[in-house]
Amino acid sequence: MVRHSFVSVDPDKCVGCRICEYVCSLEKDKVFNPVKSRIRTVRIYPNINASLTCRLCEDPACVIACPRKALEKSLETGTILIDEDKCNGCGWCIEACDFGSITLDPENKIVKICDLCDGEPKCVEWCPEEALELTNRDILAQKARLDAVKKLLKASLEGA
Repeated sequence: MVRHSFVSVDPDKCVGCRICEYVCSLEKDKVFNPVKSRIRTVRIYPNINASLTCRLCEDPACVIACPRKALEKSLETGTILIDEDKCNGCGWCIEACDFGSITLDPENKIVKICDLCDGEPKCVEWCPEEALELTNRDILAQKARLDAVKKLLKASLEGA
């Protein structure tokens, strides 16, 4: 099974500056307007920030939910392709996305989904805190296992 890469955030590094949103809107729509961005920064509690973008699900709920068949998953890259002639902005895909990573362009009423900037995401490139990275599920799982082992070791050392 091919594991497609996607943009992931380290909330311990993200400061909520939203530069990723501005860079995305500039790259894709040639304007500094975070509303047009395909990545969103959210604040969780006063000091935890996270950027959300498409996770390239193996069986994307957004594609399944679209009643007009306007969305399709690219077999090559894993990104979600949008047929703008079919999309009417109904929002079913937005509701279906478990990650909250699909947005609706307020002007043309067409959904926006991260396409990874053809494999070189500008948000990753421009993040001043290096909080964003291009990764895949296998790498994230490995990091989670390492973090769990570190926490167990720390707890056992403190209890000794």
